[in-house]
Amino acid sequence: MSKRLIIAEKPSVAGDLARALGKFKKSEGFYESGDAIVTHAVGHLVELFMPNDFKPEWRFWKLENLPMIPEEFRLKPIERTKPQFNTVVRLIKRKDVNELVNACDAGREGELIFRYLYALSGTNKPFSRLWLSSMTAESIREGFKALRAASEMQGLADAAVCRSESDWLIGINGTRAFTCRIYGRVGAQMCTVGRVQTPTLAIVVDRENTIREFKKRPFWEVVATFTCAAGSYEGRWFDRAFKKDEKDPERKAERIWEEARAQEIVARVLGKTGEVAEEKKATTQLAPLLYDLTTLQRECNARFGLSASRTLQIAQALYERRKAITYPRTDSRALPENHLGVVRQTLTNLKDGAAEGGANPYAPFAGRILEQGWVRPNKRIFNDAKVSDHFAIIPTHECLRHHLVDLEAKVFDMICRRFLAVFYPAAAFEVTTRITTVEGEPFKTEGKILKEPGWLEVYGRDQQPEGQIPPVKPGEHPLADPVLSKALETKPPARYTEATLLSAMEGAGKLLDDEELGEAMKERGLGTPATRAAIIEQLLAQEYLHRLGRDLVATSKGISLIQMLRSIPVPELTSPQLTGEWESQLREMENGRLPRAKFMEQIREITRRIVEDARKYDDTKFESKVAIEAPCPKCGGKIRETFKWFACAACDFLVWKSIASKSLTVAEVEELLREKKIGPLDGFRSKAGKPFQAMLVIGADFKVSLAWDHAGGGAPGSPLEITSDKVFGQCPVCGASVRETAMAWCCEKRAKEPPECEFRISKKIKGKDIPPEQLEKLLGEGKTDLIEGFISAKHRPFKAHLTMAKGGKLGWEFAPRAGVRRKTAPRAETPAAPVAQGLTEATTVPRRARSKKGGATKKSAKSDGPEEGKAGRKA
Repeated sequence: MSKRLIIAEKPSVAGDLARALGKFKKSEGFYESGDAIVTHAVGHLVELFMPNDFKPEWRFWKLENLPMIPEEFRLKPIERTKPQFNTVVRLIKRKDVNELVNACDAGREGELIFRYLYALSGTNKPFSRLWLSSMTAESIREGFKALRAASEMQGLADAAVCRSESDWLIGINGTRAFTCRIYGRVGAQMCTVGRVQTPTLAIVVDRENTIREFKKRPFWEVVATFTCAAGSYEGRWFDRAFKKDEKDPERKAERIWEEARAQEIVARVLGKTGEVAEEKKATTQLAPLLYDLTTLQRECNARFGLSASRTLQIAQALYERRKAITYPRTDSRALPENHLGVVRQTLTNLKDGAAEGGANPYAPFAGRILEQGWVRPNKRIFNDAKVSDHFAIIPTHECLRHHLVDLEAKVFDMICRRFLAVFYPAAAFEVTTRITTVEGEPFKTEGKILKEPGWLEVYGRDQQPEGQIPPVKPGEHPLADPVLSKALETKPPARYTEATLLSAMEGAGKLLDDEELGEAMKERGLGTPATRAAIIEQLLAQEYLHRLGRDLVATSKGISLIQMLRSIPVPELTSPQLTGEWESQLREMENGRLPRAKFMEQIREITRRIVEDARKYDDTKFESKVAIEAPCPKCGGKIRETFKWFACAACDFLVWKSIASKSLTVAEVEELLREKKIGPLDGFRSKAGKPFQAMLVIGADFKVSLAWDHAGGGAPGSPLEITSDKVFGQCPVCGASVRETAMAWCCEKRAKEPPECEFRISKKIKGKDIPPEQLEKLLGEGKTDLIEGFISAKHRPFKAHLTMAKGGKLGWEFAPRAGVRRKTAPRAETPAAPVAQGLTEATTVPRRARSKKGGATKKSAKSDGPEEGKAGRKA
């Protein structure tokens, strides 16, 4: 009997398919029944040849080998998953298999996984496409009744292959070209570039430059409190004649730019009564559109602090494991027009179903929607023109089957409430704008009254908001007292968070708050919903970006790369709009409106131009806007920034911008120039890649070098050099005095030859300078005060007490959090070299730190500190 071979993307999906179809027997790497076989990839099983696979000489990072443009791209199995590749190919070649089904994830990447596997297997057996938007058993069976022909998917396959090959051409050639041009060879420093990741970096760098160059401007606002018979209300002065100034966006109607003018207004109106003019207007607010992946990631970041990749991981688990939501990797916020019946069935299940493990909070809302008949044709919700490969993320009819906890429950609750809310009527408000004029000076007061909660009921926001303004009777004249002048300053734009960066990527560099405009720009966004999270993670991993709390901050390394690319210039790698156009062309290809050959010829030409630009680049022409205020320590001349260093314009003094793999910030360079030394600093790396702390000093010969606190500049482990006679306390190891070195505090016996005690505590721990008075408290009482400003390994700030146990063991103690109970603290991470981490060398880390019930959480100080909070685990 002939059989159909079904190839899924992951083992778990293969199991789900086999269970839904029924009567399958499990074997090694596949399931088999009388008429079908279900097997799986493990993500990608096949990859493109790397440069050295094409030609031996392409193994070397040399400019003369570039550009590397293969005449034809070739494929090979990925080594680590080769056993499964062999299993799948063996099944494809079985004589009883006469057709294949591509059951990989329904999207561009899933199509690529299958097409590469199919091509490398060498088969020509016919195949069809399973296209699922839900992983329930019923949806799977329905999907097999409506398999798509391979020809229907050719546009998607072409776009997938073009994406893969264009990333190879631009990423590999660009990275090698700029690395060779700037650093001469590959090593600890690399100029990693990519078709999507580099324009994304440019967005963050532009914001960082705007913040750094921002000049604060003082302004004043005048606020008056008005008293009437029914109570009091505040009004803010504004300029009636104000007109928006495109050249100066900081100018606003309520801002006063001269203090004297603000004081004049205060003096004029204080203690006087005013005339009231009022306008009331009815407004409505529609429920937000259904979620696509990017919107879900943005809101999870804003509400729970989850990274984009963590949100995708949770959503994928809700889709695959829990069968609770539809396919999450979608860029659509609408449903198909024939989906009304599916929606009514899902609402019925939400109304009648009992949530496993607890009450069903969605039943009242689902019931009301059905009773009122609110599920009806509506282009805002049901619109085929706004549905791409997949429709919006909504609950499935099996969504209450599993008991969800923690973050899965929170993300599902967001999706379910958004689904319910979109069918509710709009919320209705009455907006009051009151102008109180005193002595010719107008003051504006705005109030908002909730008339009909509408969809706000679903979120429990159906109560009247605070802040209603008291009514003023006809003919009443409110008294202005007190009247205050508030001195304020303009502020730079906020740094990007993952939420706002995802918005900017979706709008190709433009932050789009308007939902309808955002929908129009999706075709030209950076990356796809499925890839944006990975792009951000790549930038973090390559240390082009750091996390600071929820903010994303461009590092010196990232800023230098964008500066260099723009000084050449290479707009193809720095312009979000151009990259957005490429993404738009890939969409056109998916829809069969752009030939694959035309797109790839364009990419090849861009690759040649990038390499040629890198070859011709003269880094002496690099121009920086950064102003270095500190003078040259050698001759007093002006220090200017070049691509590789900060150099004196009048002599040969220079400071390399990157030393031992650490990129120096402008602030660090300024301090080094002024003080002739700085440190200890974190972020240096040895040739073996191990992190370490060190100081930077300018020597008598005006050369900048690394320095430690070891006597005579000796290696770690040699005697330390005491720099102060002050005693800070007793050594917890041997009882001798603790004194100061350039980088740390240590036992005075550590300065002997050979050292008689190993006790040492760095002055800087987790990016925080430890005040001497806290060290004295630590040595005397065994615990510091609560110290703020530590930075974790993931660049998140946290606060904690430092503790010291008997024998000098250093640890963390975290204040208890309201409403959070933890049975045990996370396992402490294996410590790196003590000198590298800047902690006590006498410390030994327990295998598991414990927390007292109801008390503070304790943890070894050699771990990274609190990486997870109520805002989201491992965000």
